[in-house]
Amino acid sequence: MRSTRMTVAALALALPLTLAACGSSDSGSGSTSSDTMTSAAPSASPSESMSSDMAAPFGAACSAVPTSGAGSFDGMAADPVATAASNNPVLSTLVTAVTEAGLGETLNTAKDITVFAPTNDAFAALPKETLDAAMADPKGLLTTVLTNHVVEGRLSPDQVAGEHKTLSGKSITVAGSGEEFTVTPGDAKVVCGNVQTANATVYIIDKVLVPAM
Repeated sequence: MRSTRMTVAALALALPLTLAACGSSDSGSGSTSSDTMTSAAPSASPSESMSSDMAAPFGAACSAVPTSGAGSFDGMAADPVATAASNNPVLSTLVTAVTEAGLGETLNTAKDITVFAPTNDAFAALPKETLDAAMADPKGLLTTVLTNHVVEGRLSPDQVAGEHKTLSGKSITVAGSGEEFTVTPGDAKVVCGNVQTANATVYIIDKVLVPAM
């Protein structure tokens, strides 16, 4: 049962039920109506997704990413975010939740977002009572938690520090610089940052961002 709860709670990360509401913005904050969601996944090659002067992914957990193929950083840059995540072993719990919830297309068709994506271990460490409460309230607590990990706009490492409004309507704060960043609530550390996909910039973190209620 614990495994099942963790799997479903994993969609707290990447799959905001309101994620289709995303639109690009210079500030990387705010949300719009889900009716504005694009109808097809963005298409981009690695060279189109990552400019020559863009910083490379960084962090200790990046070593778990394959060095070639669809799961490599170059491969992930060519795919929309849900598809790219499905090839990253660090996010397998998250991907299982995406598949079971049928939210992959919603995530893939969102435009220009930043996702703070908890690792498999981050979901495993979430307190049982938090998982149980979220599972019992999918339209309330669970939705709030999952939308708390997604910010409108693609934030580069030199833009990510600061306070950002999430799709939950609450705020998260990123502190740090260079290759050392912490995200609150939860004091989550970025363990692999600046991962590019065709429609998102991903910062993989070691804790789930559970907002204050």
